[in-house]
Amino acid sequence: MNLFVLGDVHGCYHTLRELLTHWQPATELLVQVGDLVDRGRFAPECVQLARELEATHPGRTVWLRGNHEHAMLRHFGPTGPNPPWLEWGGRATVAQYRGRPQLLREHLAWLGQRPLCWQNEHLLISHAGFADTPTPLDPDNPQGVLWRRGPLHHQPTQRQVVGHTPTPDGRTVFDAASNTVYLDTGAYTGQCLTAVRFSPTGELLAEFSVPTSRLDIALV
Repeated sequence: MNLFVLGDVHGCYHTLRELLTHWQPATELLVQVGDLVDRGRFAPECVQLARELEATHPGRTVWLRGNHEHAMLRHFGPTGPNPPWLEWGGRATVAQYRGRPQLLREHLAWLGQRPLCWQNEHLLISHAGFADTPTPLDPDNPQGVLWRRGPLHHQPTQRQVVGHTPTPDGRTVFDAASNTVYLDTGAYTGQCLTAVRFSPTGELLAEFSVPTSRLDIALV
């Protein structure tokens, strides 16, 4: 089965829907690298769409956790609030859920179940990537798979695919030193949302980019 790997969405619901027209659920596994929420205008709608696709296409979607989901869960969890998160996207998300307490509860429960990575023999997909740290899957490790900025570890047999760090010109970036594909092409900044189709062995088969819909960008 091929893989259809989606970059950071950040509340860009209309853009996400357009990009999904390129996904072939009968023959492809969709993997999204996290950061469905924050910054754009439609975080709840993006989460709800992900849940609906998971239910409609069982076993055909994987929605990973990003650092923004992790921060959101902390804000609304027993150790919250999380004031720093409000300053880098959370304030808009809180406003979008205002008056929708049942939806928020359902979405938090679903987001709390999101895995930190997906992998097979040839591909290793996470939000920020695996670096040279002893605890990459610690969600609070600043060098772990939710937060890492900077060079990643070259995996002996796997190509890494990540989001998190926006590329400078709205195009995917391939780092040969670590054998990593970077997919965050700055949807929330008004550039585009990108997905890449891979073969099961990690071969890049096609790339799809959709310019960000003006409907999705927070007008602030």
